[in-house]
Amino acid sequence: MKRWLAILPLLGLVGLGIVGAQKLGADKPSAGLSDGRAAPVRSFERLDGGDGLTFHEGVRGKPVMVNLFASWCGPCEVEHPLLLELARTHPDQTFGILYRDTPENGAQFLRQLGNPFKAVALDPDGQGGLDFGLTGVPETFVISADGQVLRHVRGVLTPETVDEIRGLLEGARGAGLP
Repeated sequence: MKRWLAILPLLGLVGLGIVGAQKLGADKPSAGLSDGRAAPVRSFERLDGGDGLTFHEGVRGKPVMVNLFASWCGPCEVEHPLLLELARTHPDQTFGILYRDTPENGAQFLRQLGNPFKAVALDPDGQGGLDFGLTGVPETFVISADGQVLRHVRGVLTPETVDEIRGLLEGARGAGLP
């Protein structure tokens, strides 16, 4: 009887682990689609020192893609060629947010790999990323002209997700937007 009682705490821990894993998996939408939430109401300082950059009201009446990246992020470097490709077809609709990094390191990263972004916002303390719902860089958001998150891609972009983003950027523009 005493041996059985010694196993109870271990069984309890295993049970809690199973329940926790199920809860974590249930919180993530399978396709990464948005819940219709609005982009954060925040003005970001720009890497180039220009006027603040906001996304909660769209950008000049167009949907946009916003990629959160960092110079210290290996996966960000992996997806960078796909961002450059997307920027060739949608140069005024691709934006970046430099997450928890220095402006100097971010500028060097973009000089070395090429800059796919119309503008780059700074998020040195990471609060802007948290406002977006960031779970870790890289992450990409497509925001409608009226500031709604249309798509949230967690992790590295793939050719398939770039095609989805391109479709959202073109589809929304084709629906009567300038």
